Amino acid sequence: MTVRAAWLLTGPPSGQTRTDTRLAPVGTMQSEGPLTSRSGVIAGGTPLEATGAGSMRVQISTGRAIVQGTSVQGAYPVAVTAPEVLVITDGHAQFDRIDTVVLRIYDQLFDISGQTLAQLEVLRGEANATPSAPPVPTGCLPLWDIAVPAGTSAGTGGITWNRALTDRRTYTSAYGGITPPGGNLNSPGAYPGQYRDNGRTLQRWDGLTWRDAVERHYASAFKSAKYNLTARQYTTVVWDGTDAVSEPGLWSPSAPTRLVAPVAGLYIVYAHQIWPGGATNARVRILVGGTGDMQVSYIATSSGGQGHAAARPVVLRASEFVEMSIYSDTALSGVDGSYSKLALEWRGP
Repeated sequence: MTVRAAWLLTGPPSGQTRTDTRLAPVGTMQSEGPLTSRSGVIAGGTPLEATGAGSMRVQISTGRAIVQGTSVQGAYPVAVTAPEVLVITDGHAQFDRIDTVVLRIYDQLFDISGQTLAQLEVLRGEANATPSAPPVPTGCLPLWDIAVPAGTSAGTGGITWNRALTDRRTYTSAYGGITPPGGNLNSPGAYPGQYRDNGRTLQRWDGLTWRDAVERHYASAFKSAKYNLTARQYTTVVWDGTDAVSEPGLWSPSAPTRLVAPVAGLYIVYAHQIWPGGATNARVRILVGGTGDMQVSYIATSSGGQGHAAARPVVLRASEFVEMSIYSDTALSGVDGSYSKLALEWRGP
């Protein structure tokens, strides 16, 4: 018996053994609801990895997982203790299909299967001109999708495994633990205060969305188009986009001159301007909320390629914005957009 489940089989001779209990991940797992746990694979090594084991055979490696049934069933801890080989049926004559490898629980106390066991199996998808993975029944944990092209069989060379497999493993952990990355990163959290590793940073679920555990808000705006400056007049720089931004709303093409504070607090504004030859009494200032006159740079006369960069602390309210405007006593034309730069970085409440 290579697929072992805890809290499934009862009574001798096939009831839950001490070995089953030691191998299966028993304990209080990450919650999904008042009486449910989050289904998923237990991280460690390469659990339940899929590899080709022949032209129409796939092998699933050892690993552990939690498979949640209905809320009245509870969650089933499962361990696969030896690699399992599954057979993929031949492809349809005309259409492609997608099969799904699942870890499945049969419990005749709650279903009509007439069986009580845990096993790995292949759910066969429907052959179609635009195939999709088959629906996953209750009591199943999807692990891998397998693309089966039309006409595929052992006689035609079988499945090209390095292109056929799509990883659908999601991960779970003990209650209060950090969920490893994997599967669908758009899945919502289970409860406020849950933490996860998204493969790049640590995040916390606030009840509505995932937020970086270490809060960061920043944007760096760039200008690519050339521009002209009218003599003796401040011109607010219109930005073409951002080359780094922490979240939508800090910059918008509908208000392209602005970098907008998403939360209140202390910010550092960074401004940089390079002046072409001919600029005189050249100045850079920062505006807050469209007003104010925070001068951050001045050059009396530029012979070309001269510039300053400056940083200035400002306290902003949520939705308040900063802009950068520039001035020269002499008119300038065809100024390179890369000569101007503005960035905003939140430092704390």
